[in-house]
This record gives sequence, C-alpha cells and structure tokens, in this order.
Amino acid sequence: MKRIDLSRSNGGLFADIEADLIAMLGEFCGTVMFLLFALGSVQALNTTSASPTGDYYYCAGFGLSLFAVSSVFYRFTGSIFNPSVSLALALTGVIGPVRFVLVAIAQMIGGIVAAALVDGLTPGPLLVGVVLGNGASRAQGLFIEMFTTAGLTLSVLMLAAEKHLMTPIAPLGFGFMLFAVMLWSAPFTGGAVNTARAFGPACIEGFQSYHWIYWLGPTLGALLAVGMYWVLKKLKYWRINPNQESTDRRDAPMQEV
Repeated sequence: MKRIDLSRSNGGLFADIEADLIAMLGEFCGTVMFLLFALGSVQALNTTSASPTGDYYYCAGFGLSLFAVSSVFYRFTGSIFNPSVSLALALTGVIGPVRFVLVAIAQMIGGIVAAALVDGLTPGPLLVGVVLGNGASRAQGLFIEMFTTAGLTLSVLMLAAEKHLMTPIAPLGFGFMLFAVMLWSAPFTGGAVNTARAFGPACIEGFQSYHWIYWLGPTLGALLAVGMYWVLKKLKYWRINPNQESTDRRDAPMQEV
C-alpha cells in the first residue's frame, strides 16, 4: 500500500485526505480544549459568588509564580513541581521510574514545607487550602481537576518534552496554561491542578472528606494527556503543517504575487 507523503501535496482535491483528516482531528481537540477553559472561566464568573478581581489575583499568582520559578529551574530539573506531570513524564519515558518516585516525594514534601512557611510567616490561620465551592459536586470537582490537569500536562509534553523553537521558552507556556485553567477551576475546586499543592496545605489546615479528588483527578488528567500525546505521536503530527516554525519568507504562500 502506497503511503501518502503528508508534507507535500501530490495534486488533486483529495490527494492529501489523510493529512486533512488528521488536521481535522487536531482542530477538533484544540477547539474543545480552548473553549473548555475559556467558557469555563465565563461560567465561573457568571454563576459564582466569588470576586472576579480576587479570583484573577489568585490565578495570576499561580501562573506568574510557575513561569518565574520554572524559568529558574528549567535547565536543572525540567521544572516539573507537580506529581501528575512527573507521572506523565515517566509514562512517556522522559524520566525513569526511580527519578519519578524521588521527585514525586520531593514535590509532596515541598508542598508541606511551603504551606508551613506561609503559615509561620503570615498572621492569622492558614487559609490557602483547596475546597469545593459554589455548589460543585464531588464528581464535578473530580472531572474539572482531571481536564485542567490534562491541559497543563499536555503543555509540558508539547512544549518541553517535544523539541522545537518554543522549547527554550516553555516555562512561559506552562505559566499561561496554569493561569488559564485556574480561571475556570478556582471558583469550583480551588484550582489545585496539582496534588502537592492540595496536600501541603491540607497537612496543616486539615483534610476534607473529599480530599481524594485532588489525587484521583490530577492522576486521571495526566493519563488523559499521555493518551493524547501518544495519539499525536502515532499520527506523526509534525508532518501535517510543515515549515510552521520556519522564518524563511520563501516558505510563505503566494510567492508569485
């Protein structure tokens, strides 16, 4: 069976139908992800009692912090800081099982230490834990955490694990993705998107009866992201839109104009 060269047209309306169908799948997944997070933030704004300014400040704090600290540690550890992302990197072979266990332990302990430092350095009781809010059920919270963690994890896989022109500035993508997903999830789940972030404060403030959703949800999100990444690699996604990273004007269309 003759294989279609997905990187160039062979002539005819349906010559590149395989590439076109894969592009269709990619646009479907991308549109769903884009509007899921964007519309989720609108829904959160319109249906919750939370302060829009306060939520924006909250989400920006996490997004900016991830970008800033990731930029510092990116060439050292890869800037994971999240057990679910670590799991995805282990499943895709970026890190080995021993490193996965060690960094996951470090991340969980790091969450406890960070919460303890905030508790000791600021007045009043610690109020940084994640809780379900605005009528969100446990099932809704579970799947919100799953989808938001999948988005963050996929950004790490596509920006850092994959190698391209965006890889050196991948921390910027991590930070913006975390900011985006938290605009939706923060009013409903507290916007954990990270088991270490939920576990650390809970060790000091106390555990909710539904704390398990902050373990299961992000883990499912990591598995979902790995599944999406596997499909993209299987389809050899880089052949669908060749020269996308080119800066050569000769690769632009309509050169004869």
